[in-house]
Amino acid sequence: MNATDWKDKLSFVYSTNPNFKPSSEDEFVEETPPPSRQDLRIMLDKKNRGGKVVTLISGFVGTKEDLKELGKTLKNRFGVGGSMKDGEILIQGDFRERVFNLLQEMGYRVKKSGG
Repeated sequence: MNATDWKDKLSFVYSTNPNFKPSSEDEFVEETPPPSRQDLRIMLDKKNRGGKVVTLISGFVGTKEDLKELGKTLKNRFGVGGSMKDGEILIQGDFRERVFNLLQEMGYRVKKSGG
């Protein structure tokens, strides 16, 4: 028994059945829908960035690995930095038009939002 096993059972209801095996809720595997079923929003963001602007792509649904892969593709294509987390991709600089066109070419449904 691991030292952290007890933490997994904090919200567990115990059974009097000696053969009872708890089922794990972690068995759900998130899948990334195809690009044509994604609705992405592109906006310019300046908040809390010391006056610097970033292109913010939000609305991505899927695994963290697929989000990172899309972000890496965008960063490499434009030769800039950025980050990916919480379903959002931040690209340093104002690349709204270029990101919009590239994502459309890749098959994503894209809209420009105010920011």
